[in-house]
Amino acid sequence: MTVDFRPASTCAYDVVSLGEVMLRLDPGDGRVRTARQFRVWEGGGEYNVARGLRRCFGLRAAIVTALCDNDVGRLIEDLMLTGGVDLSLVRWMPFDGVGRRARNGLNFTERGFGVRGAVGVSDRGHSAASMLAPGDVDWELLFGRLGVRCLHTGGIFAALSPTTAALAEEAMHAARAHGTIVSYDLNYRPSLWQAAGGHAAAQEVSRRLAPLVDVMLGNEEDFTACLGCEVPGTGPDLSELDSAGFRTMIGDVAALYPTLRVVATTLRTVRSATVNDWGAVAWSAVTGFAEAAPRRSLEIYDRVGGGDSFASGLLYGLLELDDLQGAVEYGAAHGALAMTTPGDTSTATLDEVRRLVERPSARIIR
Repeated sequence: MTVDFRPASTCAYDVVSLGEVMLRLDPGDGRVRTARQFRVWEGGGEYNVARGLRRCFGLRAAIVTALCDNDVGRLIEDLMLTGGVDLSLVRWMPFDGVGRRARNGLNFTERGFGVRGAVGVSDRGHSAASMLAPGDVDWELLFGRLGVRCLHTGGIFAALSPTTAALAEEAMHAARAHGTIVSYDLNYRPSLWQAAGGHAAAQEVSRRLAPLVDVMLGNEEDFTACLGCEVPGTGPDLSELDSAGFRTMIGDVAALYPTLRVVATTLRTVRSATVNDWGAVAWSAVTGFAEAAPRRSLEIYDRVGGGDSFASGLLYGLLELDDLQGAVEYGAAHGALAMTTPGDTSTATLDEVRRLVERPSARIIR
């Protein structure tokens, strides 16, 4: 068995994510700085994984987060309801009229095109989720009495504040005590650490949490930024990526943290904002390495959320297929599909993911 998840019959949830959910404001094909209207979505690194597992893969998912109880918070709730994720664990904080005590996070994101890269500008200071702290969540109820097969959280939530990092650590300890598998996406964001200690602080938090992780995920840059593990054979811009250097790096990570059962990373070479080479490689302590079929010159419509959709596809494969090769293929295919539509979250179906894994083709279906 690749990962020893708790039996589904003994758990209320297949996955519970711990993280912030923001309101994304999208200027469409235009730019944030010149926009006159925005389309809105909900999104957040940890939430996107739970939503993908619920909406695309049909698993039972919930989100642990906090929102400020005003019309913006209720808009985020309304958007989340369309994704089907259980919201009973959401903590609602009172609104003081202007947001001095707590507010809802906003994320302005433009997609980029050609030589113009995608841009994200977050406005999330003093958000309700960043105020979460140890003692705010009844983990004994969640992991002990209700039962959870997989807890998913990550470096975005841990970076929001010292208390969120401490809460993530508390959640991981509680999960492991009840046999719940812990999934963690390193998800390094320079902007979140810029005024909070930079690389050094990110590495201190990541290295403290890593021994509590069973399934570790990342992208091309995360393992270096968060754990200090270099990828051999790549330049400073991580150009011309291949799996050989990442296999070496993953081996180093597994040796450093022997509790890890699975390590997985996406492989992306950015040709332009709208054309990327896309792939993934994974390792498990039981079966060794597996690599997804590479997709050269993949056309990108909106790259935000591609890594989160890879994570949800990979976790689906581990939870339901118990097959590392299948898991990394489903993750890479789901991530590729997610980047063909706007918004942070995937609109793919399980049948679409299966078709892309089994016989890649963009021919019309009718």
